Parts: sequence; structure tokens; C-alpha cells
Amino acid sequence: MINYNRFVLDNGLRVLVHEDNSTPMAVINVLYDVGARDENPEKTGFAHLFEHLMFGGSINIPEYDEPLQMAGGENNAYTTNDLTNYYCQLPAENIETAFWLESDRMVSLAFSKKSLNVQRKVVCEEFKEHYINKPYGDAWHKMRELAYKVHPYKWMTIGQDLKHVEDAQLDDVKKFFFKYYRPSNAILVVAGNVKTDEVKELAEKWFGSIEAGEKYERAVPQEPRQIEARQLIVKADVPLDALYKTWHMPARLDDGYHAADLITEILGGGGSSRLFQGLVKEKRMFSNIECYHFGSTDKGLLVIEGKLVKGTDMKAAEAAIEEELNKIKAQLIKEEELQKVKNKTESLIAFEDITVMSRAASLAYYELLGDADLINQELSKYNDVTVEQVQQYSNEIFAAENSNVLYYYSKN
Repeated sequence: MINYNRFVLDNGLRVLVHEDNSTPMAVINVLYDVGARDENPEKTGFAHLFEHLMFGGSINIPEYDEPLQMAGGENNAYTTNDLTNYYCQLPAENIETAFWLESDRMVSLAFSKKSLNVQRKVVCEEFKEHYINKPYGDAWHKMRELAYKVHPYKWMTIGQDLKHVEDAQLDDVKKFFFKYYRPSNAILVVAGNVKTDEVKELAEKWFGSIEAGEKYERAVPQEPRQIEARQLIVKADVPLDALYKTWHMPARLDDGYHAADLITEILGGGGSSRLFQGLVKEKRMFSNIECYHFGSTDKGLLVIEGKLVKGTDMKAAEAAIEEELNKIKAQLIKEEELQKVKNKTESLIAFEDITVMSRAASLAYYELLGDADLINQELSKYNDVTVEQVQQYSNEIFAAENSNVLYYYSKN
């Protein structure tokens, strides 16, 4: 059970406090309710660009890292299609330094052409290194465009087109900041060796006077139900043929999400999983194969991807995957097999909850989903999944008309 206190400032900033006096440290986590799905289709990659810009100096603080390091702290951030999260950890007695830094960034960045040019260059290099020049680097750009026709999940967090970031102007950047990086669109979690009363005082002092901003109302077009299978063939200079298959799956708060998550574990969760045992170990068709999903807030994708052993026929490899899927669709799995993946999931949740930083991020995320207390309900939702539900959702998700396939052939 993870305990927390919650209050809301007059400007709409939601604050959660998780007290843990077993550690000398404190964590400040600021989550902004903006991700790649909120971008203009003509100006993608901005949420990720902002993650970089937020470390380039704010209105009163030219260098973010230096004062934090002097206070014994460390920090980082990440962007997804659904959110942007900033976090720092430092000795609890120096916590006010983190309040000062994060509030100044929320007041306003130090918008400058120099900072934009520097960070734009960094992001463009990242785009080239990981998505253009890297083997299979474009696979997910192509797969997302194949699987999504309407929803903005059709582009990756890095952006749909390198040109969008290259062409980013200071005015675009300012508009993005003042639309999304406002108290009314943010969640502050303070965790560790802290007291709620102290956090209330500091939150009011450092964040209370920041203008609320206009509450962002999301109006993302939802993906219609897929009614026909889609395929794409790619040939590139890569070492091995690769196969990517995806299916649309329930959204994060939908019935069926937890069953779908367990299905990915049954099929692809490590060396004892069905796909690894059947297609890597026994049939030796794949050198590696994985089954996973992205944990998307809106309806996401369940993925099976693998590199083929040289000389393996692509269609035969795909047929072998379908054979495994037909088994989980046709026959109820054994209770022992389901319990095994539930136990693994329970240990993963417990392991995640060990660090105060992870607990802070989880509380922020569940608050974003609508109820921070969901953090204490996750395990029971997994335990409630039945073998019948595994079969039911396997049949729904792995329907032929719901599939997208990328055949990635090696030219070599």
C-alpha cells in the first residue's frame, strides 16, 4: 500500500505528497499532461524538443544543472506520446533548491535563439543517429503510419519528419510552452523524507503565484476500429530479415488492458515464454523474438517482433507465429501458466515500488489517469484476470482484420 496526501493550489496545480522517512533523500517529480499525441501534425517532435529545452535555462536561472548538483542532486526527464515527465532527487534537507528550480522553469523558460539552435541540433542528431542511420531505425515510423490512420500515435515521440524540428521557430516554441507548461496542466509529486505541511508551505511559496494558464482540453481524434489487415514490405541494408506484427489493443483504463498485458508475458516474457520456446529454441526460425506493448493511454499496439535466422522463409516464420496465436485463441491456458505470469508481474510491481523515485513517477502517472489511488489497485486487477479472459481477449486482439505486418527484408 502506497500512502499519499493530495491537495490542489488555487492555480490548478495538483500536488501529491508521499512521506517515507526511511530514506534521507527527497524526489520532486513534475509531470506535464502533454506528449507527442498533442502536437500539430505539421509541427511534430515539439514535446521531445521541449524536454531538451527545459534544461537550457529558465527566466532567472541560466544553468539548471549547476545549482542542483551543488545541492547534491541529480535529474532527468523523459517524453512519451502521452506525457512529459521531469524529476530530480536530492538530500531532503536541500529540497527547497528543487522547488526553486522547477518553479522557475514553470514560470518561463529563457527563450533564446541560441538555446533553441543548440537543442534543435541535439534533437536532429538524435533523429539521424537512432531513426535514419541505424539498422531497422525507421521500422517504427513505418509501422505507426501503417497501424494508425487518424490518431496522432501515427508518429513517434521524436517526430514524424526531421524537417519539423529543423524548421522550429522561437515563436512556435513559446506558443507550445504557454499552452501546455502551465500549473493547470501539471502534477507535482514530492516523495521521500518530507512532511506534508512543509511541502504545502513550499508549494504555495514557489508555485502558488504562477498564472494558472488556460486549462488544456484534449480533443485527439480516436482511431476507428480496423476492419482489414494491412501489410508493408521494406528492403534495406540490414543484417537479417525482421518481422514486425502489431494489433490494436485496449486503452490504459479499458477492460481488457490487464489481460492484454498478461498475454504479452505468456507469449513473449523471456526465455520460458511460448514464442521463445517454440520459435527460437525448438524451430530455430528466429534468433530473437519479443512480445510487448507500449502501455499507451489511448488504444495502443500489442507487438510481436523478431529477427529471422538467416535462410528462414519470411512467410513460414509468420505462419509459425500464427500457429502459436491460434493455440492461445483456441485453448484455455492452464491456471499454472497464468499464475506464473501473475507472480512475475507482482514481483515487477514490487521491484518498481522499491525506489522512492519510481513511486513518485507512478503516483504522478495514476493521478494523470484520473485517480492516484489506482497505484494501489493495479495488483488486484492483474490477479482478477481469468484464463477465460485471456482466451477472450486473445481472440479479440489477434483477429486477422486487426493486424498490421511489416516485412523488413535484408538486401544482403
